[in-house]
Amino acid sequence: MSVNLSDYENYAEILKQLGHPQRLCIVHNLMSGGCNVTKMQKCLGVAQTNVSQHLAKLKAAGIITGKRKGNEIYYEVTSDISKKIINTIYG
Repeated sequence: MSVNLSDYENYAEILKQLGHPQRLCIVHNLMSGGCNVTKMQKCLGVAQTNVSQHLAKLKAAGIITGKRKGNEIYYEVTSDISKKIINTIYG
């Protein structure tokens, strides 16, 4: 299997983003179904701005996407590599 340097850079960025406990928790919980910031904030017990910052980093890394439904944005995991990592960790 041939993997080029840009693939390794992408993998490293994903691992970096998943390396934060709150982001790992967000991605793990999103894999069981999409949800919005308010629900995540209540689950994590942190400020909504904190959750939004983590979501922005996950989006920038290509791990999640958001879809607007009315006034809210619902997030879901779209990165297959991230899904494999989470499934490996949590089996």
